[in-house]
Amino acid sequence: MTSQTTVDTTDPADEASVTFVPPQTKGLRGHPWLTLFSVAIGVMMVALDGTIVAIANPAIQDDLNASLADVQWITNGYLLALAVSLITAGKLGDRFGHRQTFLIGVAGFAVASGAIGLSSSVALVIAFRVLQGLFGALLMPAALGLLRATFPAEKLNMAIGIWGMVIGASTAGGPILGGVLVEHVSWQSVFFINVPVGVVALVLGLLILKDHRAQNAPRSFDMPGIVLLSAAMFSLIWALIKAGDAWGWGSGRTLSFLAASVVLFAVFAFWETRVAEPLIPLGMFRSVPLSAGTVLMVLMAFAFMGGLFFVTFYLQNVHGMSPVDSGLHLLPLTGMMIVSSPLAGALITKLGPRVPLVGGMVCTAVAMFGMTTLSTGTGTLPMSLWFALLGLGLAPVMVGATEVIVGNAPLELSGVAGGLQQAAMQVGGSLGTAVLGAVMSNKVSGDLAANWKAAGLPAVPPPGLDKAATVGIVPKQVAAAEGMTPQVLARISGVIHDTFISGMGLAFTVAGIVAVVAALVAVLTKRGSNAEAGMGAGHI
Repeated sequence: MTSQTTVDTTDPADEASVTFVPPQTKGLRGHPWLTLFSVAIGVMMVALDGTIVAIANPAIQDDLNASLADVQWITNGYLLALAVSLITAGKLGDRFGHRQTFLIGVAGFAVASGAIGLSSSVALVIAFRVLQGLFGALLMPAALGLLRATFPAEKLNMAIGIWGMVIGASTAGGPILGGVLVEHVSWQSVFFINVPVGVVALVLGLLILKDHRAQNAPRSFDMPGIVLLSAAMFSLIWALIKAGDAWGWGSGRTLSFLAASVVLFAVFAFWETRVAEPLIPLGMFRSVPLSAGTVLMVLMAFAFMGGLFFVTFYLQNVHGMSPVDSGLHLLPLTGMMIVSSPLAGALITKLGPRVPLVGGMVCTAVAMFGMTTLSTGTGTLPMSLWFALLGLGLAPVMVGATEVIVGNAPLELSGVAGGLQQAAMQVGGSLGTAVLGAVMSNKVSGDLAANWKAAGLPAVPPPGLDKAATVGIVPKQVAAAEGMTPQVLARISGVIHDTFISGMGLAFTVAGIVAVVAALVAVLTKRGSNAEAGMGAGHI
């Protein structure tokens, strides 16, 4: 396929002064808004999968006789594959074209989903989930690269706003759709649904998407850089996962993997200054807005994903809601993101990203501090108000930080920038879940014994009750213990729920402080400048 790129050279004598101008197109192929629609279908499939699978995990565990560790690997295997591969996948798009990598990602994700539905063992489910992560890593940065190459600068924010709306809608629909499918069809249907969606995305992509490549797109691969970055990302994400669910933060294994990630990142950075065509030209980070946008994305994901992790336990275990009901109660959050994302895109186009980003993180911080007031008796209305405020704050941050990262990177590195944006979200989310989980665990361990005694319960809490209290649930063996009466069980439930609420409140406080720091970082952002080619490959 022949690919074309149109450039406007403002100063022929200065090759570094090159600004990308999307080519004028007629008909289906390459049309900006049809391109957005096409990539949105593929992105919807991945975003939907991110929340729908959690609903299916208990059914998978029962049907395939899987252990708790096996079920955790269904999520962790996907997360590791995605996080490790994102930036490399973005580089593949820069090298071979984002259209090709997007189509391969869509097809591979759909095929892997179908294979999971046909799997007869948990080992196969985990293996195909890893493949899903790899193909999802191809798809997501390519989608941003296509939007960057197709839309003119003055319309890019609106496009990213609609892109964020699709992610919000898909994330919101995941628990609800997943609950309906698992309850009325089967857990396999949760994965089979990706097959027709993938077929539609593939057909639309073949008809609509047009490949755009910068004149100075990379021509070679930095294989040592890929290995070093992949190993560093793996060590970091693996340490965060295991510290939260098995090893603990003081474990020698956790500290060893964290130390290894630091060393590997340092070696990677040194290597990138020596190679002709680096995987990530470090000159990108001379752009203060791009660096600030990356840090902002990490902090936003830390506060949002880390805090939201406890909300599902709060709704289902403390308030006794079903997965579908808890998903419906989260609609004010995701619904506000859906409504606000395009509006945020328009506002950022008019004012620039700084004011909306600062305002968004302030709203997020207020919502996090507000959610520290949630209790066992909180009604739907006050919950909905805080959830809606959180969605209102997150929308401009998702849109604005994405535009700041992708818009301030040179065109030939738009895939790497898209991978960087996604990787920042994955790292921030993993870090938030792990750190806030540790905060929650320590608070629960410190409060449980005192709450148990204050409730007039005999002796000391049973072993392992502190772990149950971190998710707000009464263990089955405690509820079924010999001599257990409804009155004693009600007091035990009250202790567990109150202890969970105190831990969740502290976790939300930490998330709110992180959001305040993010608001300060947002001051350093500015509108994407379609960075000069001089920051491209080989120019450090």
